[in-house]
Amino acid sequence: MKYSGIDLHSNNSVVTVTDEEDRVIAEKRLPNDLAKIVGFLQPWRDELAAVVVESTYNWYWLVDGLQEAGFVVKLANTGAIKEYDGLKHSGDEADARQLAHLLRLCKEKGTGVDFFSSELSILIK
Repeated sequence: MKYSGIDLHSNNSVVTVTDEEDRVIAEKRLPNDLAKIVGFLQPWRDELAAVVVESTYNWYWLVDGLQEAGFVVKLANTGAIKEYDGLKHSGDEADARQLAHLLRLCKEKGTGVDFFSSELSILIK
């Protein structure tokens, strides 16, 4: 099983793919271009438990696009995640890795309702 976290910014994103032991399999800063992000994630599509996207002001295009491309996507409200507190200033790569890590923990423990939402983009439309 693989896990992906995306630290989303206004014009670029850091996309990380990790394994069951939080080892980074792949990581890259990409322009905010859906085709490039989907292309980067494509080799792990069948192995990904989900992709977690940071819920910034511009998340909707990425979440909707990834869902349309067949990925399971979770939206993370990093302001509400205590485990994420204080990490925002440690670097974009660390932020993306932490999102993937939290996804792995939630999947393993069957929790995460407070951390992630897969329905938010649908509810806002």
